[in-house]
Amino acid sequence: MEQQLFNHREVNVNDILTHVIEAGNKEKQPILFLHGYPENWKEYEKVMTLLKDDYYVLAIDLPGIGSSAPIDKYDKLSIADFVKNLLLTLDLKNIVLVGHDVGGMITYPFVKHFSDFLSKAVIICTAIPGVNPWEDVKRNPYIWHFAFYSVPELPESLIEGKHSILFEYFYNAISYNKTAINQENKNAYIDAYNSKHSLKTGLGWYRTFFSDEKENAQNHPVNTPILYLKGAEDYGDIATYIQGFKESGINNIIGKSIPDSAHFGPEENPEFVAQAIDVFIKNK
Repeated sequence: MEQQLFNHREVNVNDILTHVIEAGNKEKQPILFLHGYPENWKEYEKVMTLLKDDYYVLAIDLPGIGSSAPIDKYDKLSIADFVKNLLLTLDLKNIVLVGHDVGGMITYPFVKHFSDFLSKAVIICTAIPGVNPWEDVKRNPYIWHFAFYSVPELPESLIEGKHSILFEYFYNAISYNKTAINQENKNAYIDAYNSKHSLKTGLGWYRTFFSDEKENAQNHPVNTPILYLKGAEDYGDIATYIQGFKESGINNIIGKSIPDSAHFGPEENPEFVAQAIDVFIKNK
């Protein structure tokens, strides 16, 4: 189905080939989607399909994932800088940036440092390193992998060739709708992380949390409008997250809970996520 709806191309961003997926009218408001772990661009397939008639929707496989070439840094500000260079390459301005999970962790420093490129931003189902309630989130027993992934070399030796088992655990442990991620998408995610550099990339995102925390602890007040979406069945209270964002200098933020959803909101309830993004963009 998606091959008929979406155009796929490889974009050269400063000699880094990047898999870009797009649909809709390029003359309309652009929305760029950044995926999380352990997923790729396809986590947004349903959301993008719902929005493509009214917007120019784009997604990427993050550097090092799938067919996107890797970069040599994994901290979220460096990846945000890469996304900025992608926008320059594509000559895109005044975009709406949407990030889920790790994609949300990238969206946060993008908002802080490159807000001139943005109209608005959406952060979905994630905690931000260094921003309350980050320390509480790290103690959640369901995300024990934060500590495990930070161990040098050991995770690679245990995961390589068996990552499908680990991924299946996550899809079940931190979702509410256990059937939301279909087998086609699961297979796509397994393939996207099947190379040594993609495995290293995914682990690298976690191994740079400490530097992310230090970077995000710097208070850069910004006025870019932000929508924070959080699964109603996910860990923690959305009001605590909104307060943490405000304390970190995000001056213009609203929050909404995604019904019938935990961590994988774009797949557990794509209709609600798409509608929330649409209403947020149109609300001047």
